[in-house]
Amino acid sequence: MSDHTSHDQDFLEDGIPHVSAKEYLAGFALSVVLTAIPFWLVMAKVLPTPAITTLAILAFAMAQVVVHMVCFLHMNPKSEGGWNLLALIFTAVLLVIVLIGTLWVMHHMNSNMMPATHDMQRMQDMQ
Repeated sequence: MSDHTSHDQDFLEDGIPHVSAKEYLAGFALSVVLTAIPFWLVMAKVLPTPAITTLAILAFAMAQVVVHMVCFLHMNPKSEGGWNLLALIFTAVLLVIVLIGTLWVMHHMNSNMMPATHDMQRMQDMQ
Protein backbone atom coordinates (compact mmCIF):
# COMPACT_ATOMS: atom_id res chain seq x y z
CA MET A 1 0.00 0.00 0.00
CA SER A 2 2.98 2.31 0.14
CA ASP A 3 2.99 2.66 -3.64
CA HIS A 4 -0.19 4.81 -3.70
CA THR A 5 0.11 8.29 -5.16
CA SER A 6 -1.66 11.27 -3.62
CA HIS A 7 -4.45 10.88 -6.21
CA ASP A 8 -5.03 7.23 -5.27
CA GLN A 9 -5.33 8.09 -1.58
CA ASP A 10 -8.47 10.12 -2.31
CA PHE A 11 -10.28 6.95 -3.42
CA LEU A 12 -11.28 3.84 -1.52
CA GLU A 13 -10.31 0.41 -2.90
CA ASP A 14 -13.45 0.08 -5.05
CA GLY A 15 -12.99 3.46 -6.79
CA ILE A 16 -15.44 5.39 -4.62
CA PRO A 17 -14.02 8.80 -3.68
CA HIS A 18 -13.29 9.42 -0.03
CA VAL A 19 -15.12 12.58 1.03
CA SER A 20 -15.07 14.28 4.41
CA ALA A 21 -17.99 15.78 6.29
CA LYS A 22 -16.48 19.21 5.62
CA GLU A 23 -16.92 18.72 1.86
CA TYR A 24 -20.52 17.59 2.33
CA LEU A 25 -21.25 20.63 4.50
CA ALA A 26 -19.72 22.90 1.86
CA GLY A 27 -22.01 21.34 -0.75
CA PHE A 28 -24.99 21.76 1.55
CA ALA A 29 -24.12 25.42 2.18
CA LEU A 30 -23.80 26.06 -1.55
CA SER A 31 -27.16 24.37 -2.15
CA VAL A 32 -28.85 26.55 0.46
CA VAL A 33 -27.32 29.72 -0.99
CA LEU A 34 -28.28 28.71 -4.54
CA THR A 35 -31.85 28.21 -3.34
CA ALA A 36 -32.10 31.34 -1.19
CA ILE A 37 -30.84 33.79 -3.82
CA PRO A 38 -33.53 33.01 -6.44
CA PHE A 39 -36.17 33.06 -3.71
CA TRP A 40 -34.98 36.53 -2.68
CA LEU A 41 -34.87 37.70 -6.31
CA VAL A 42 -38.53 36.76 -6.76
CA MET A 43 -39.86 37.92 -3.38
CA ALA A 44 -38.04 41.28 -3.38
CA LYS A 45 -38.62 41.87 -7.11
CA VAL A 46 -34.99 42.90 -7.48
CA LEU A 47 -34.69 42.47 -11.24
CA PRO A 48 -36.55 44.83 -13.60
CA THR A 49 -38.53 42.32 -15.69
CA PRO A 50 -39.97 38.85 -15.16
CA ALA A 51 -37.99 37.56 -18.16
CA ILE A 52 -34.67 38.54 -16.59
CA THR A 53 -35.79 37.04 -13.28
CA THR A 54 -36.67 33.80 -15.05
CA LEU A 55 -33.27 33.65 -16.73
CA ALA A 56 -31.55 34.28 -13.40
CA ILE A 57 -33.55 31.49 -11.75
CA LEU A 58 -32.63 29.12 -14.58
CA ALA A 59 -28.95 30.02 -14.18
CA PHE A 60 -29.11 29.30 -10.45
CA ALA A 61 -30.93 26.02 -11.15
CA MET A 62 -28.18 24.91 -13.53
CA ALA A 63 -25.52 25.90 -10.99
CA GLN A 64 -27.32 23.90 -8.32
CA VAL A 65 -27.39 20.80 -10.52
CA VAL A 66 -23.62 21.11 -11.00
CA VAL A 67 -23.09 21.56 -7.25
CA HIS A 68 -25.12 18.42 -6.51
CA MET A 69 -23.27 16.41 -9.13
CA VAL A 70 -19.84 17.47 -7.88
CA CYS A 71 -20.41 17.64 -4.12
CA PHE A 72 -22.87 14.80 -3.55
CA LEU A 73 -22.49 12.48 -6.55
CA HIS A 74 -18.69 13.03 -6.71
CA MET A 75 -18.63 13.25 -10.48
CA ASN A 76 -15.47 14.49 -12.16
CA PRO A 77 -13.77 13.82 -15.51
CA LYS A 78 -11.20 11.43 -13.99
CA SER A 79 -13.41 9.11 -11.98
CA GLU A 80 -14.46 5.75 -13.39
CA GLY A 81 -12.29 6.05 -16.46
CA GLY A 82 -14.08 9.06 -17.91
CA TRP A 83 -17.57 7.52 -17.91
CA ASN A 84 -18.68 10.12 -15.38
CA LEU A 85 -17.75 12.83 -17.87
CA LEU A 86 -20.06 11.20 -20.40
CA ALA A 87 -22.80 11.09 -17.76
CA LEU A 88 -22.15 14.77 -17.03
CA ILE A 89 -22.57 15.68 -20.70
CA PHE A 90 -25.75 13.60 -20.90
CA THR A 91 -27.10 15.35 -17.78
CA ALA A 92 -26.31 18.76 -19.25
CA VAL A 93 -28.16 17.91 -22.46
CA LEU A 94 -31.17 16.66 -20.50
CA LEU A 95 -31.09 19.75 -18.29
CA VAL A 96 -31.18 22.06 -21.31
CA ILE A 97 -34.04 20.07 -22.87
CA VAL A 98 -36.07 20.12 -19.64
CA LEU A 99 -35.51 23.83 -18.98
CA ILE A 100 -36.31 24.92 -22.53
CA GLY A 101 -39.28 22.55 -22.69
CA THR A 102 -40.63 23.87 -19.40
CA LEU A 103 -40.38 27.47 -20.57
CA TRP A 104 -42.05 26.59 -23.88
CA VAL A 105 -44.93 24.74 -22.21
CA MET A 106 -45.48 27.49 -19.63
CA HIS A 107 -45.47 30.19 -22.30
CA HIS A 108 -48.00 28.35 -24.44
CA MET A 109 -50.18 27.49 -21.44
CA ASN A 110 -50.18 31.17 -20.46
CA SER A 111 -51.04 32.40 -23.95
CA ASN A 112 -53.60 29.71 -24.87
CA MET A 113 -55.51 28.90 -21.68
CA MET A 114 -56.95 32.17 -20.46
CA PRO A 115 -59.00 34.38 -22.77
CA ALA A 116 -58.01 38.01 -22.90
CA THR A 117 -60.16 40.45 -20.93
CA HIS A 118 -61.67 41.99 -24.07
CA ASP A 119 -62.70 38.49 -25.26
CA MET A 120 -64.36 37.82 -21.94
CA GLN A 121 -66.25 41.12 -22.18
CA ARG A 122 -67.45 40.22 -25.69
CA MET A 123 -68.65 36.83 -24.46
CA GLN A 124 -70.63 38.50 -21.66
CA ASP A 125 -72.14 40.98 -24.12
CA MET A 126 -73.27 38.13 -26.37
CA GLN A 127 -75.24 36.53 -23.56
